[in-house]
Amino acid sequence: MFEKNLNISLLLDFYGDILTERQNDMLNMYYNEDCSLSEIADAFSISRQGVRSVLKKGEAILSQMEEKLGLAARFIKMRDKSSEIASELESINSTINNDDISSKIHTLINEIKEMANY
Repeated sequence: MFEKNLNISLLLDFYGDILTERQNDMLNMYYNEDCSLSEIADAFSISRQGVRSVLKKGEAILSQMEEKLGLAARFIKMRDKSSEIASELESINSTINNDDISSKIHTLINEIKEMANY
């Protein structure tokens, strides 16, 4: 369940703008703000079942977009690979006795980490 919530939250980051404003708001409230169905229903003056229906439809749209475009999966793959590269460079850097090369490697590590946002 926790993994599904993270997955939908990530998909919202990538594809949330294609949802209607109402779908986007409800999905954000549910997955990112941890609001209950009742809280969302009260905020939108609809039933809990109505909220559930909007959530399911929005989830389906997000999943379809990811199936077609794969942007979130590519992002995760690039982030993970960047982390591996940064770790490898840190390992290499610890064995180098040349300050110039070590400084350049350190700069590359920082750029990779910044690029991967972690």
